[in-house]
Amino acid sequence: MTRVAFIGVGNMGAGMASNQVKADRHVAAFDLSAAALDKAVAHGCSPAASVAEAVKDADIVITMLPAGKHVREVYEKDILPNAPTSALLIDCSTIDVDSARAVGVLAKAAGFRFGDAPVSGGIMAAEAGTLAFMVGCDEADYPAYEEALKPMARAVFHAGDLGSGQAAKICNNMLLGVSMLGVCESFALAEKLGLDPTKFFDIASKSSGQCWSLTTYCPWPGPVESAPSNRGYEGGFLTALMLKDLKLAQDAASKAGATTPMGNQAEALYAMFDGLGFGQKDFSAVLQLMRGKLEELA
Repeated sequence: MTRVAFIGVGNMGAGMASNQVKADRHVAAFDLSAAALDKAVAHGCSPAASVAEAVKDADIVITMLPAGKHVREVYEKDILPNAPTSALLIDCSTIDVDSARAVGVLAKAAGFRFGDAPVSGGIMAAEAGTLAFMVGCDEADYPAYEEALKPMARAVFHAGDLGSGQAAKICNNMLLGVSMLGVCESFALAEKLGLDPTKFFDIASKSSGQCWSLTTYCPWPGPVESAPSNRGYEGGFLTALMLKDLKLAQDAASKAGATTPMGNQAEALYAMFDGLGFGQKDFSAVLQLMRGKLEELA
């Protein structure tokens, strides 16, 4: 049986680890949160007392951590000294490109295969096993990563060399954040102009305004049953996480000398929304800011 060490079983990691269990893999899980670890155990994972214990016999090591500093520390202090060099190392966290490349260099120097494989899809997709993974790794190693990620994925892409997965993720999510703001502004304007929002959805979804933020993740309650807008904007992709990704994108743009004015404005708007206390709502809830009806999120 394939042995998986899963480090970080919070909101996203819990569902991902559960799908590894469903694929008949033995999953040793670790998280600093006892509640998160208990939830993982309830879904079939075996609890580990430490990262070192989780990885000691692993065939695959998957990490899902908050930020680059955590990824650097866990790999340097806990994973690389304790995992067998035969283990396939996969970091699914969303972090800065520099950290992903730095950890990859350390891992390779220690004799490991390492890939950065951030995800797109949110909590519901993590639970359903329908995430999209963007993998940065050596081309020869990609088939191993594709197989390792399959139980959690609807799609796995080879983005390029180390760090390319993170680059693809932040560019994709900057596009998502910008497009959602455009959709929200359009619904808010349509309402002010007296258009029925459902009729506007029907028209725009079959016209040149059609996009994923409209037809798959509609921020207006009603038209798309599965969208978080029909669950009080709970679950989905949290505003705080969108803000994190936009900050990463702006940091990367600054270092690369790229001009991203729309991304910059998107970051500012989501920062405002987060600052108003809505960081734990789905990012599409920014519609209510555009409408001037934040009280509907109470």
